[in-house]
Amino acid sequence: MLDKNQIFAAPMAGISDLPFRTIIRDFVPGLPVMTEMISCHSLVEQHKNCLRNFENYAREGNVGTQIFGSVPQLMADAAQILADNGATWIDINMGCPVPKVATRSGAGAFLMRDHKLAGQIINAVVRAVKIPVSIKTRLGWDADSMDWANLIHIAADNGASWATLHGRTRAAGYSGVAVHPEIKNMPIPIIANGDIKCRADVDFVMKCGYAGAMIGRAMMGHPWIFAEILETGEKPKNIGAIVLKHLNLMIEYYGARAAIPMFRKHLAWYSTGMPNSSEFRIKINQITDEDLIRDEILQFWGCA
Repeated sequence: MLDKNQIFAAPMAGISDLPFRTIIRDFVPGLPVMTEMISCHSLVEQHKNCLRNFENYAREGNVGTQIFGSVPQLMADAAQILADNGATWIDINMGCPVPKVATRSGAGAFLMRDHKLAGQIINAVVRAVKIPVSIKTRLGWDADSMDWANLIHIAADNGASWATLHGRTRAAGYSGVAVHPEIKNMPIPIIANGDIKCRADVDFVMKCGYAGAMIGRAMMGHPWIFAEILETGEKPKNIGAIVLKHLNLMIEYYGARAAIPMFRKHLAWYSTGMPNSSEFRIKINQITDEDLIRDEILQFWGCA
């Protein structure tokens, strides 16, 4: 599953849904992509308002499904559901810094503070499925507890196949510059994540001993970044056509009423740095009709 110098698309809440994964794959077919993080409670209880609970990942191919939670058996049950639904591998979120996950739920980054529970969760998930299991974590809870290496060893001892390390602490959130410590004598491969935006960044983390790199925020409004980094393609000439396809996929998946407000953030990212983008964003933020928003996209990007 894990190839040398592997490049991944990161799991990002509100971003890494099926429509966006489809757009990414248009540029690099077969790229390993990850879902948004999925609550083990929501999945096991089959909450009907969460479309991710009912996806068939076998149709996509090479999809990692990320789950979060604090109850080992529930995490195992969720992993089994996802494996049965065609996931290529299961990723356990041990780095989300959002308070409702990391503090109130005792999941995500909280597991950096409770290594015993982290080990129990990894062990339960590994035993529940026949596909690889990975973890995604951070440097530590804060600057005084940079114990990521200990958690990596615990993950390996409990059967995890690899780990992704975001180069910030939980306390740092997404602020400041990501730091990628040198990797030495680790029992499993480690993927670097955080502020990786170009080929030079990938080359740097590889020299630090990482087995691969995971691209996160740099792919927002820039889904062709993987083709650029892998040197299999470049920025497309007709971005408007990509934007329209993305919108249509969102409408097909969520329905127009939900998709259009959700798509506004993507339009902001796609248009960043372009002439008159501020006026464009103001205009589209007032639109709820799918035909009108398509017209604005056609006009802004000048596509046929």
